[in-house]
Amino acid sequence: MALIHSATLNPSKIDLLRAWVPEQPWVGSADTSSLDHIDAYRFDDPDGEVGIETHLLRTADGSVLQVPLTYRGAPLAGAEAFLISTMDHSVLGERWVYDACCDPAYVLALATTIRSGGTEAALEFANPGSARAVTTHVVGSGSGEVPAIDAVTCSAVTCSTVDSETTITSGPLELTVVRVVDAAAELGGLTLTGTWPGQADPALLASLQIG
Repeated sequence: MALIHSATLNPSKIDLLRAWVPEQPWVGSADTSSLDHIDAYRFDDPDGEVGIETHLLRTADGSVLQVPLTYRGAPLAGAEAFLISTMDHSVLGERWVYDACCDPAYVLALATTIRSGGTEAALEFANPGSARAVTTHVVGSGSGEVPAIDAVTCSAVTCSTVDSETTITSGPLELTVVRVVDAAAELGGLTLTGTWPGQADPALLASLQIG
């Protein structure tokens, strides 16, 4: 369950994304002269400390970008290179915003969701009057038949980007996160797929290999 506060953010999430995303090498040839927010989905942090949210953006030429972020109440040790910005949250105070692909909390959540056949986190709104419909859904293809993944496994993370994909390595896990979505990509193996407004058929978002 992800708790959503009614809050003022400075900078706003879309302003932060519009400033950071165009500078990233994984956008490739996508036209980032404009970025529109399609939707987002969240994962739970078992410890309830880290906000884990993945944004879907549409570029000027119609490409769909997947941008996972984590929000923390204090800096993540050793992750200075992956800090995107700080943000003032009117309820939670200062938040440190990271490229989630290099954050162990996201890696654990993504790998567990894929392995177990899980879905996005249900949303709970601190102010019920601000509740909104959930229009983006993701699902893992696994059935829990491989060994469970724990926080220790995901505590040491390395990540690298080639073209439009980021590969995350953590112990025996190798995750591939699709940054520029190819709706026609073939599905197979352990994957995370999603649907959202304008994408009715499941599209590949991430894959998992366990060595």
